[in-house]
Amino acid sequence: MAAGDEGHTRRWRVLALCLLAGFMTLLDVSIVNVALPSIQRGLDAPPVALSWVISGYALTFGLVLVPMGKLGDAHGRGRMFLVALAAFTVASGLAGTAQNAVWLVVARLLQGAAGGMLNPQVLGLIQQQFHGRERGTAFGLFGAVVGISTAVGPLLGGLIIELAGAQHGWRWVFFVNLPIGLAALVAAARIMPRGAGNRQLRGADVLGMFLLGAAVVCLLLPLVDREGMSGPLSWSLWAAVPVLLLLFVTWERRCYRRGGSPLVDLRLFRISSYTFGATLGMLYFAGFTSIFFVLAVYFQRGLGYSALQAGLALTPFAVGSAVSSAFSGRAVHLLGRKVVLLGLGGALLGLLTTEILLSMHQGDFAGLVTALPLLVGGVGSGMVISPNQTVTLSEVDVARGGTAAGVQQTGQRIGTAIGTATASGLFFAALPGDYDTAITHGLLASVSFVAAAVLVGLLELLVTRRRREPSTA
Repeated sequence: MAAGDEGHTRRWRVLALCLLAGFMTLLDVSIVNVALPSIQRGLDAPPVALSWVISGYALTFGLVLVPMGKLGDAHGRGRMFLVALAAFTVASGLAGTAQNAVWLVVARLLQGAAGGMLNPQVLGLIQQQFHGRERGTAFGLFGAVVGISTAVGPLLGGLIIELAGAQHGWRWVFFVNLPIGLAALVAAARIMPRGAGNRQLRGADVLGMFLLGAAVVCLLLPLVDREGMSGPLSWSLWAAVPVLLLLFVTWERRCYRRGGSPLVDLRLFRISSYTFGATLGMLYFAGFTSIFFVLAVYFQRGLGYSALQAGLALTPFAVGSAVSSAFSGRAVHLLGRKVVLLGLGGALLGLLTTEILLSMHQGDFAGLVTALPLLVGGVGSGMVISPNQTVTLSEVDVARGGTAAGVQQTGQRIGTAIGTATASGLFFAALPGDYDTAITHGLLASVSFVAAAVLVGLLELLVTRRRREPSTA
């Protein structure tokens, strides 16, 4: 085999491992939702522990994204991939063997941190291994993984609980990661690149990590633990966020001027495609991820669906996303952010139609009636996630790809937390009462966030056109 052919084969194998790792970590965001009743029964877990099983994963996932992205840039993404994948696999095993609620919560915190360590390496490796049209294709496949893992989580979780039983079925929600993780580790040890990374990026920006980490915690903690962090405490934490971010920006600028290695090179935000793309992605994730929570609750509590039936009702979205991600990853090379705008239009249409149909009280036929609009929304979603990822990172220096991806994904996690908190807050505010009214309110939040993402995309298009227009005297 020629050297070029061997390199071509190798990078597609690297991509396959990246997609598998991404699927595992993102699946664990949603698959556990339907296992909560089984966890409560199996461990006699109190409601606060169940809340932290979900929110703890999201919190530590978002907390480590940026520093772990920089660590991969500095010391080699292949090495960090192996360490993170091993940690995620071990944490999954610890979660599955939990003997009490505290054990499970700690395991989920570790699992979230390992997932947040792994994801920047995945995106950095894709950017490093692929260029031009191939990069669009690779990010398209990753976008399909994001859509499928998010939407299929409730279905897979419901199926596992159905097969393994309600008492101990929740353990297999975590154990399913073990054979996949071990097989991926064996393959990654042979395939992953072992580059030493960029030595110029080495150096611990301890104060920067502390300030950014504190800002992320103060922002996310009241959102992911709304029962424990309600009232004046939540407002105090949110009030600290802009202060911490201002201190972070001031310190990062000072660190750069003195020739240090800042946690985040703020020159990233001078790249308009990156700034617009990161903002658009944050708003879109606030919209599209929140629908799975409110629809799952609506189908199960409002209509009496089983966990498996609720998962099946959400499957059209996953199918549409998987199909469109594949071809949109190629189209973005020619059309750029226009593909994203087209996808946003489809997603907005699908979600708005779903909201209107459910407001008409479809009863037991709700899952069937919403199948087509959810399919349309999924097709649109597949045209947003991966193309936006490709365009957003297109002008970023590959050497800093992990850090840039970490910052971008932190925004997505913040968007997810804000969107879910808003949608679920509006949903439960209408209860006890009419579930049709509740789901209409919940989906209204999702539609609003997606509409805001559309406005950001249109604004970027307008700014780009003005820059290209020849100046007149």
